[in-house]
Amino acid sequence: MSPSVRLQEMIRVIRGARTQGEERGVIQRECAAIRAQFRQADNGTRSHNLAKLLYVHMLGYPAHFGQMECVRLIASPRYNEKRVGYLGAMMLLDEKQDASLLITNSIKNDLSHSSQYVQSLALCTLGCMGSAEMCRDLAPEIDRLLRASNSYIKKKAALCAVHIVRKVPELGELFTPASRSLLSEKNHGVLHGAVVLITELCERNPETLEQFRKAVPELVQIMKGLVMSGYSPEHNVAGISDPFLQVRILRLLRILGRNNETASDAVNDLLAQVATNTDSSKTAGSAVLYETVLTVMDIKSESGLRVLAVNILGRFLLNNDRNIRYISMTSLQKIVQTDHNAVQRHRGTIVDCLKDQDASVKRRALELSLALVSAVNIRSLMKELLLFLSSCPPELRAHTTSGIFNAAERYAPSQRWHIDTILHVLTTAGGDVRDETVPNLIQLITTATELHCYTVHKLYRALIADISVQSLVQVACWCIGEYGDLLLRGECEETEPVQVAEDDVLDALETVLQSHMSSPATRGFALTATMKLSTRITHNVDRIRSIVSIYGSCIDVELQQRAVEYNALFKKYDHMRYPALSTTALGPVSSTAGGDLLDLLGGLDVTPGETRSLPPSVIVYEKNGVTLKLQTDRQTDTGMTITLTATNSTDREITSLTLQAAVPKSVQLQMKAPSGDVIPAHGLGQVTQTVLLNNPNKVSLKMRVRVCYTSQDFVCQDTVQIDSFPSPAW
Repeated sequence: MSPSVRLQEMIRVIRGARTQGEERGVIQRECAAIRAQFRQADNGTRSHNLAKLLYVHMLGYPAHFGQMECVRLIASPRYNEKRVGYLGAMMLLDEKQDASLLITNSIKNDLSHSSQYVQSLALCTLGCMGSAEMCRDLAPEIDRLLRASNSYIKKKAALCAVHIVRKVPELGELFTPASRSLLSEKNHGVLHGAVVLITELCERNPETLEQFRKAVPELVQIMKGLVMSGYSPEHNVAGISDPFLQVRILRLLRILGRNNETASDAVNDLLAQVATNTDSSKTAGSAVLYETVLTVMDIKSESGLRVLAVNILGRFLLNNDRNIRYISMTSLQKIVQTDHNAVQRHRGTIVDCLKDQDASVKRRALELSLALVSAVNIRSLMKELLLFLSSCPPELRAHTTSGIFNAAERYAPSQRWHIDTILHVLTTAGGDVRDETVPNLIQLITTATELHCYTVHKLYRALIADISVQSLVQVACWCIGEYGDLLLRGECEETEPVQVAEDDVLDALETVLQSHMSSPATRGFALTATMKLSTRITHNVDRIRSIVSIYGSCIDVELQQRAVEYNALFKKYDHMRYPALSTTALGPVSSTAGGDLLDLLGGLDVTPGETRSLPPSVIVYEKNGVTLKLQTDRQTDTGMTITLTATNSTDREITSLTLQAAVPKSVQLQMKAPSGDVIPAHGLGQVTQTVLLNNPNKVSLKMRVRVCYTSQDFVCQDTVQIDSFPSPAW
């Protein structure tokens, strides 16, 4: 290729290259020729060579050696060379390059040039790559051009001023008077530049914002003129008169009306007019309506106007354009907390968006659906969410299960419904649930005393059907271990009774222990459940002893330790076992087998006839009419029995009471089942829960108690730290 080829020929040759190496060879030869010609005197091809170099730069190849040539061409008196020089400066130079400082004087001279096109080149370049130092030097020139009579120059100067304000915010005061006068212009380009400049000034200076609030009526009149004007081919876009200017004005009105009653009142009528007169069938109209909605929601607008804005977003949900549906749900997500009832009217349309093929639309629809869940619609909306969970993409399952659990915990109409919902989720997507799901469900089952029989039967059926879902298997094993006697009894009013033999239960647990799908944690649950059943069955204790002894040599250290400890219980304390023992669960912590096993702590019983004074108590929590007292009932050298008593002094009952406790790792904690979860009003009743503590190392005892309850449809959760006890402790 000849070094003097034209730009079009060079482009044709580069595009005709068959390989990357061939393309590099062409470009290297052309760059060498361009570099050689740059060293020569002016031969009339300087702008031609720089144009070719800019194309090379656009392809991603180095072109930094052309920076000084840009400076030379900018200083040229010829317009065609000056134009290419300024283009090169915008592409090859930035404020970090020293060469950019060399063009400051040329730009200043060109800003005073007699040709508006040369002035325009200087304004565009300064607005594109002007450094802070250049902006400070040339700001007075820009202010002068803002007051020029030429609309073409004023439009360019306004946009250049925006760049200067962003680079040097303190120069904003210089442009404030001129920018206000630009609002009286008829030229849409000048108006657009003025609105953008005023927006930038108001966002950066509160005092300037206050000054421009006086211009709200003027902006309203400009906007009304755009909305009500007839067809203008110069500004019409899909039937909308200059939607770009309308969007900019609405954005500025949103800033001016925010937290200001006067400005908001002046804008309300205009927003209603725009909302009702703008056609949303085209993208241009949708853009104007969307900006209108954002403005309505951000200023102190009337309630009827806010409902109208939500309805517009509801119409967007029916649009065929997925982008419009996406931004609609994004906006509804932001206002669902403040305008919940208005958004609730579009619940059906939002739920339908869960079936959309686009993953981002599905995610937004899911987040919005979860935000719409309330005590009124929990049953119907949860059906839709569970249906979505069965077919949702894998990347959304964890988020879906988490949202369902949170909604069920807040708004569950009954404990049975709550348990059924969680079990449904575990069956459908058990592998995607959070780690805390298992202990939370165990806690829920523990507190639902009247549902123990129903739950153990349901979980046993689930365990027989599928042992691949680890979280479900863990809960099932725990429940069978705690309430296996209810399962073997075969009597259950809530569900169809099933006759289950002792061997059937042990077969199910042994299957879990031997399955390759079971994790070490799941095997631990199954082994512990098997051990617990030794106090609840009558004919298979030897089989349980055999199962436990096998895992005494397991390669898993945790499972081996459990098996060794359980074998020790068989050998040392087997005489304490009742022939057929039925116990009540102590809570989510592994419970001991029966009453006599608790005597392993020693000295907890009072000798017959012995009189005791009332144990001391202390108030550890008092809020919202709920009082929680801690009372030390019995205490030995290493053991303590504590009773937590909750009372209610309000005029409405407290529901869904749960207590959770935590102690240092060296202290063993067991929580017995509470006496209930409802505290009667006016102090007419109480809820108690017993806590057993074993402190073999006699460390300093501290306990943290989490109190959770519902008062007048408000869920309250607090945590209290107990550092001292009512009687001498460790």
